[in-house]
Amino acid sequence: MKILATLSFFCIALLGIAISGCAKPSQSTETTNVSSQQVIAMDQKKIEEGIKTGKYEVATLAGGCFWCMESPFEKHKGVISVVSGYAGGYVENPSYEQVSTGTTGHVEAVQIVYDPLWISYEDILRIYWRNFDPTDAGGSFGDRGSQYESRIFYHSDVQKDIAILSKKELGESNRFSDDIVTPIVAYTNFYPAEDYHQDYYKKNKEHYKNYRVGSGRAGFIEDNWGKIPLELSSDQKNQADMLPVEKKYQKPTEGEMRENLTDIQYHVTQNEGTEKPFHNEYWDNKKPGIYVDVVTGEPLFSSTDKYDSGTGWPSFTKPIDKGVVTEHEDRKLFSPRTEVRSRFANSHLGHVFNDGPEESTGLRYCINSASLKFIAKEDMKKEGYGEYLYLFDSVQ
Repeated sequence: MKILATLSFFCIALLGIAISGCAKPSQSTETTNVSSQQVIAMDQKKIEEGIKTGKYEVATLAGGCFWCMESPFEKHKGVISVVSGYAGGYVENPSYEQVSTGTTGHVEAVQIVYDPLWISYEDILRIYWRNFDPTDAGGSFGDRGSQYESRIFYHSDVQKDIAILSKKELGESNRFSDDIVTPIVAYTNFYPAEDYHQDYYKKNKEHYKNYRVGSGRAGFIEDNWGKIPLELSSDQKNQADMLPVEKKYQKPTEGEMRENLTDIQYHVTQNEGTEKPFHNEYWDNKKPGIYVDVVTGEPLFSSTDKYDSGTGWPSFTKPIDKGVVTEHEDRKLFSPRTEVRSRFANSHLGHVFNDGPEESTGLRYCINSASLKFIAKEDMKKEGYGEYLYLFDSVQ
């Protein structure tokens, strides 16, 4: 996956003076002491490792000119990087000049790397919807043509289901008089745009400001969202409380795991094993409480989200917090699946499927009992999980 690199570029309409879409800036505007490629390279290894382990996740979104789609995301905590580029087409590593013809199948897009412990995909989409016109099927504001159309490129079935629900909720909100036309499509590719396009809003502040106003984007956002506060679940997370979490659930050494885990627990969590259905500890457990990682104790699932899927394994409609599990593509069988792991222990938990209860999330987290330790509700406080008793407030 090509995620990190250069800067993006797009069209301009300056206060009534039409300027061709994404006109390349003059040479003087491209000159910086340190290029964006050099800056990105400094963090590239860390980010790539975070994506590989599932600590970070990726969202790929198109909302017209990519200059204007970088800044809305970069200011939020939990967003690691935002790169402008070209997505979804059939020309390999295209140039801006090629994409601007509208014949490559690509759209201008941004690729966002984010930490789901801090900010959820739902929140990413809440930011996204507020920064373009999702009712415009022919382009974006002053930029016309297929290369400026909006798209949500989902990277997993989970992202797909969240995007479908998010789009449905926006349509039912009657925020716009016209239909929401933004397509939700499977992710195929992303190519970073040229360096002069990246962080354009920082490097060419006046030009960027004039473009946002002249194209009509700034006025559209103000008219439709100006009086509506952006409410993100991530805003409720206190940094002072969050930072010690990773240290609290630090993964033990190999020797400690060998000593403290049973053979099946070690096999499942460390070797991606699978228990037999209907012959495991928690498949039929109906007691109230939470399920934590057997290796580190990090909280993962609640009995309030557990249901009988008929599969013989513990099944949940969602984790306690989306950030506590990580998703990974699994191609060990004939068809690809989405593996789920615990965030800090990196324990193999099971898989997530999109055949769960429709009245809930539509998801089924199919989890091995051997990956879990059950903490009964009456024991949660003394075991150090009292902060999660709120999960049972509405349960009779």
